[in-house]
Amino acid sequence: MQADMKFNQCVQQQALENSNNKVWKWHIQDPASQRLTWNKPPKSVLVVKKIQDASLLQPFKELCVFLTEQKNMIVYVESKVLADTAIAGDESFGAVIQKFCTFREDLDDISNRVDFIICLGGDGTLLYASSLFQESVPPVMAFHLGSLGFLTPFKFDTYQSQVTQIIEGNTAIILRSRLRVRVVKKGIIMTNGDSEGSRKSMQYQVLNEVVVDRGPSSYLSNVDLFLDGHLITTVQGDGVIVSTPTGSTAYAVAAGASMIHPNVPAIMITPICPHSLSFRPIVVPAGVELKIMLSRDARNTAWVSFDGRKRQEICHGDSITITTSCFPVPSICFRDPVNDWFESLSQCLHWNVRKKQNYLSSEEEEF
Repeated sequence: MQADMKFNQCVQQQALENSNNKVWKWHIQDPASQRLTWNKPPKSVLVVKKIQDASLLQPFKELCVFLTEQKNMIVYVESKVLADTAIAGDESFGAVIQKFCTFREDLDDISNRVDFIICLGGDGTLLYASSLFQESVPPVMAFHLGSLGFLTPFKFDTYQSQVTQIIEGNTAIILRSRLRVRVVKKGIIMTNGDSEGSRKSMQYQVLNEVVVDRGPSSYLSNVDLFLDGHLITTVQGDGVIVSTPTGSTAYAVAAGASMIHPNVPAIMITPICPHSLSFRPIVVPAGVELKIMLSRDARNTAWVSFDGRKRQEICHGDSITITTSCFPVPSICFRDPVNDWFESLSQCLHWNVRKKQNYLSSEEEEF
């Protein structure tokens, strides 16, 4: 008994010493504390506009006039945006067009020329802006001018004051993790009548999700899923979704996955219509390496897409390697990362919307 008391006193004394003189500190960053600050005032901006959308012509012109004439910003615009006759044929807008710096997707590198990005459109416009940068991404300000708008928190009505605030800095920001995806395709090269195996590698940065599905085939998709080199399961169904926390509220949630806040470091694996009652979506730590390959006995090929783009066929011997990217998308918040996310859940997905239960009076309780 005395030994136990002495031990407890030692534990209490040690705890007191540790509290007074800690050599380590456990700290979890408050998501709302992430701020955007400029080392020097921004001078250039990329304006990304949804193509062939007549409703965006006027907002696009107003914004560009404001940026060039009032803020003296260098404005980058994609060449195909200016190919729209409603823009190119507008003589009153011609003087502004002359000030633009233009570029072409997959041909011109603007990664070191742009200070921040403004998106005009819906969630797809933000996804497209992300795909333009395969390494570091400038901060992104997204205006809600599309259909859903889960990732676009800003209203265009007060764009002048909002853009001015961003240029001045000190605004809330959220780092949306991306997936680094490497696709290795096994090809065949004919040399002097003999066949030789060759491998072609492609790499992508993905903000929402990688989707592997059965494509046009009527057979089940049959793919093996590896985690850090170990086979963890075989997916038999319509396919599988590998998503970021940002992508958890897109295709994944429609397939039955949970919704994960973008600040959570994770990768979500969600089966699409699995032919198994026990195959539930799972969440694995960010940084693990996933590999997807066709099973040896698969009856058909599979198809893969990245944020809904670059769709391609996956054959036997091909592989898809997925891990967390070192280059997130810095998304500028309207208020802060937590409030913006719950606002999107409520307004866009109507999360937990239900008619409220009526109050029960004391007289009614007796019955």
